[in-house]
Amino acid sequence: MLCIDNRCTDIYWNLAAEEYLLKQKKDNYFMLWQSDPCVVIGKHQNVQAEVDEHYLQEKGISLARRFSGGGAVYHDMGNINLSFIETVNQPDFEYYLQQTIDFLDQMGVTAYSDKRMGIYVDGRKISGSAQCIHKNRVMYHCTLLFSTDLEVLNASLRGNSDSENLLPGSQTVRAVPSVRSEVTNISEHLITPVTVKRIIRLLLHYFLENDENQSYRFTHKDVEAIERLKNEKYANEEWIYNKSVLTFT
Repeated sequence: MLCIDNRCTDIYWNLAAEEYLLKQKKDNYFMLWQSDPCVVIGKHQNVQAEVDEHYLQEKGISLARRFSGGGAVYHDMGNINLSFIETVNQPDFEYYLQQTIDFLDQMGVTAYSDKRMGIYVDGRKISGSAQCIHKNRVMYHCTLLFSTDLEVLNASLRGNSDSENLLPGSQTVRAVPSVRSEVTNISEHLITPVTVKRIIRLLLHYFLENDENQSYRFTHKDVEAIERLKNEKYANEEWIYNKSVLTFT
């Protein structure tokens, strides 16, 4: 597996990087990344039903739509994102989930998962995940709330409860609603305090301990392709607001 320490904090670029690695590459990848404050909704969600757009605009928080399904999540620099992208014969998303739980166990944090593949500590959620399949390629990605501003998270994800939860342009196709959970930060459950940067270094070391894994840096060709996908799709309001979903694959 090739391990990428992605230092870009542009949510649109990072989502494009995930899709590029999934669809255009053949190797197996593990990518660690963070984003500036933003809300990322699932592919089949209704913006108005999931987020407080006025609050996002007021606070300068970006809005993005990812390629995978699942619910809405809030990102800031206190959140860590893990992306696993591999070629497999039979998807086993719980394998990636367990790797994350095992890492937390090494950090002294006893975590467990639920049927939706969220990760919890003492009844409160610290991680949400989503998955997708493209031909024989799979992607599992999850968030890890480490020191996120939970007040901003909760305010950002207050959707319009009066909004009819249908996909834009459809009178029959219902959007996928998020399942709300009480959340907490991993930092609150550590015996010995560490910084988010330290946790990221430990995560990289955890996966690079496997002799078959090695570091990877995006090439100039990679960067050009990702930038193009970002501009054509992920930073495009047509995609974000689901105005023409069928034109994108």
